[in-house]
Amino acid sequence: MTHDRPVLGIVLMIGFCLTIPFSDAFAKLAGASLPLAVLILARMLAQGAAMTALARAQGVSLRLTRRAFWLTVIRSVLNLVGLAAIFGSFRFLPLADAIAIAYVMPFILFFLGHYFMGEVVGWRRVVAALFGFVGTVLVIQPSFAAVGLAALLPVVGAFAFAVFILVTRVLAQEANATALQAVSGWVSIAMMVPLMGLGSALSIYDLTFVWPQGAGWAYLAGIGFFGTVAHLLMVQSLAHAPSSTVAPIQYLEIPMAALVSWWIFREFPNGLALLGIGIILCAGLYILWRERAVMLMEARPEADQVRWVAK
Repeated sequence: MTHDRPVLGIVLMIGFCLTIPFSDAFAKLAGASLPLAVLILARMLAQGAAMTALARAQGVSLRLTRRAFWLTVIRSVLNLVGLAAIFGSFRFLPLADAIAIAYVMPFILFFLGHYFMGEVVGWRRVVAALFGFVGTVLVIQPSFAAVGLAALLPVVGAFAFAVFILVTRVLAQEANATALQAVSGWVSIAMMVPLMGLGSALSIYDLTFVWPQGAGWAYLAGIGFFGTVAHLLMVQSLAHAPSSTVAPIQYLEIPMAALVSWWIFREFPNGLALLGIGIILCAGLYILWRERAVMLMEARPEADQVRWVAK
């Protein structure tokens, strides 16, 4: 068992938060001159190759049951939609704003889990989730005024990733995590190739294949390298510590994205967006704390539960 090393899990999750904004930054740089499909293809090629190599090193088979395979196909579609929306938003929004808006995902997941998976939630967490939505609106508002509907692209990505996580929860019960990620990478590539062929035939720019020029190769390599390293750090983090322990650390990604955005693009959230980011951080951390408190309560003897108002 590796779940008894929470400190290592936390350190690995911090590594994820420090790494993934660089993948996003390279996506923003590459998106200025390359179609979205090329960015996503580079990301999936790196994932498929790295995860397949890791699976072989671990002696893990990539074979999935029929049910797991088709769930993986659905999961891959959701992943592609989410990546396209997030990468597309980088063309219009500062990096930190786009990432902060996308962090509406835990609140969407919160309600989807309640209504579609029967997860029990209390009024305190509902209120916190509503505050999180308010924070998201505050971040969106100045961006919406500047670029219009494009400011909602991170919300589209967040919804896709929320459903993606729900499907992953189901798959996690019957598939190895490394094998799942490897197969997902290759399934995504298998979807992208004919889609890009159709895009070329219909002259849909973001679905066409364009050979990178000059720095474009470095940008794509950055997307693949930093994205894959970040994902490996996250997978290993969850292998050494329960999600309830490391999930709060993920919010470190927002201020890190702000620093990377300022360093590379000289972009920084304005006052209203900063207020919204602060609300998102507080609401998200409260929900995570409350989830942990409820889990601890449920582990108590029944007599103690009567004296503790959980919901």
